[in-house]
Amino acid sequence: MHDIHHPAYKKLEQIGREITTVVKPKAVIVLSAHWQATARDTIEINTSNTMDLIYDHYYREKYPNRGSQPLADHFMTVLSANGINTRPVARGLDHGVWVSFKVAFNPDTNPLHVPIVQVSLFSSDHPRQHYALGRALSSLRSEGNVVIATGMAVHNLRDLRKTMGNPAPLPYASSFDEALREAVESDSVEREERMISLLGRSDASQAHPTLEHLLPIFVGAGAASTERGMRLWTLPEGSTSWAMYRFGAVPTFLGQIDEGRAKA
Repeated sequence: MHDIHHPAYKKLEQIGREITTVVKPKAVIVLSAHWQATARDTIEINTSNTMDLIYDHYYREKYPNRGSQPLADHFMTVLSANGINTRPVARGLDHGVWVSFKVAFNPDTNPLHVPIVQVSLFSSDHPRQHYALGRALSSLRSEGNVVIATGMAVHNLRDLRKTMGNPAPLPYASSFDEALREAVESDSVEREERMISLLGRSDASQAHPTLEHLLPIFVGAGAASTERGMRLWTLPEGSTSWAMYRFGAVPTFLGQIDEGRAKA
């Protein structure tokens, strides 16, 4: 967030401006690696009209935003109709959302003037369950909403100390990053199975010691329905990858914005 010269910063700014000036959504539905529901097989939806920021660092940061209880209620109705159990909660925005949004939707240069409704991940790490959540969200895109899923293509904080000061990617960062691209960009008929098969790769446990940063892209792919997935940009770096994806064509697309250390 503070390294304005990092290539990911500029790419996020570009994607954010595309969303505000070309896509012009009615609202933003966002899923973050940093919010998994507490109840089993139930999705939580933030119904707050005003949201504080949830911090784990950068305590002085601000990000102006607004939610929408009516939209959140509608989204719960749609999910319920598609077999997804839901529960309303009042919650702030976690840093998986506000750190990346502060770059993509800078309040001074590219403000987001529409409501943000955050939807949790499931409490489980099951990729097929999250793909199904995406399918349930799919119809909301046709109503003029954009779905943004924030995670990382590769996210290994355990190895981060080993790579401090050395941006050269570890072998698994490059290999898993490329495997993810191949799976996401595959034909939509086989995309789900190919993405699920990623978890069986020999480098998967290194690329993602825990799965919460990978699960959001399963939701994104599910919400895309038959639309094509495309990697817009990537940068494997140390024990991470900053890959960013889009599903579908502008202006009606599901944006996958990958957070990183500045947005993790």
